Amino acid sequence: MATFISWNCRGFMSKSLELKDIINKHHPACIAVQETYLKTDKHYIRNYQIFSKHHNSDRASGGVAILAANYIPSMPLTLNTNLIAVAIRIQMQSLVTVCSLYLPPNDRVSQTDLNHLISQLPSPFIILGDLNGHSPFWGSTDSNARGLQIEHILADHNLCLLNSDEKTHFHLPTRTFHSVDLAICSPFLLPFFSLTVDNDLYNSDHFPLIITGNRHNPTNSYRPPKYVLNAANWQKFTSLANINSETIKSSSIEQALSYIVNTIIEAADSSIPKTSGKRRKQNKPWWNAECQQAYKIQRKAWGIFRRYPTTQNFINFKKYRAESRKIQRRSRRASWRKFISGITSTISSRQMWAKVKKSFRCFQ
Repeated sequence: MATFISWNCRGFMSKSLELKDIINKHHPACIAVQETYLKTDKHYIRNYQIFSKHHNSDRASGGVAILAANYIPSMPLTLNTNLIAVAIRIQMQSLVTVCSLYLPPNDRVSQTDLNHLISQLPSPFIILGDLNGHSPFWGSTDSNARGLQIEHILADHNLCLLNSDEKTHFHLPTRTFHSVDLAICSPFLLPFFSLTVDNDLYNSDHFPLIITGNRHNPTNSYRPPKYVLNAANWQKFTSLANINSETIKSSSIEQALSYIVNTIIEAADSSIPKTSGKRRKQNKPWWNAECQQAYKIQRKAWGIFRRYPTTQNFINFKKYRAESRKIQRRSRRASWRKFISGITSTISSRQMWAKVKKSFRCFQ
């Protein structure tokens, strides 16, 4: 079963740890993120290829990206649009177009631009993003101009909305909840997808949308097991991989080839260990019991505030969230200092570069 996620992260680099938590929890085939605040393409998430579009501004703002799992074939789709949008084609049960779209609340977006974007998306497609539109169709108490635009798009292009009336955005100044993050798809995809909203903000002010497919997906989150050559028993392998020349001479070419290949594979399977084939989780080496406990208290405070949205409960939530962030920063600093203290003049160049690569992946 394939899973797509859409999330307004409000800062890709500052929320990279939260992105890893989302990936470890849901194992998505792709993630559409909005408000990435990026100005370059120099960013990295293990096991995912990143396709992004930056907002044309002197400062890092807006921006969208799609993280596509590298075990599933995907390719970028070139879009000719002024909108903040990026799209890919990804091979699920069939070839599906995924578009990440961000429509800033104060920007004037023409209906022509929206129509032109949709005309460039090969069917079947799904549009995921923060569109900042309000309409009773997806749980708002009233409509705004953007919401009416989206309603026209749905009707004019015969598109389907996966949202129900679940709230997707927490407005901090007013402490109110709204529905502005949408998942829009071609009619063909509607029977195969269902949408839920994660109950955790992950330190943003938007909840991730979880779009789950109910069709069997031929691809999966496992990679083919590989031989661990550094741990091989080469003496055992040599003794087992003994090719009988007489057997080869008395066989046809096909039989001889099959005999040699099977002998080598059987010897390797008996003398060389293999990887499990499971994809590794997004790693946070600095995460410890203190971080876990602080984050648990933060989530508990958030749950209390959602059920009883009083001023005092909101203050408590902000207090515990700040404390959790403080503990995480302290743990990261301590872990980093311990990590680099192992880089001394006595280690080999191979060990040093292994540490450099690990630091890039784990401490970014």
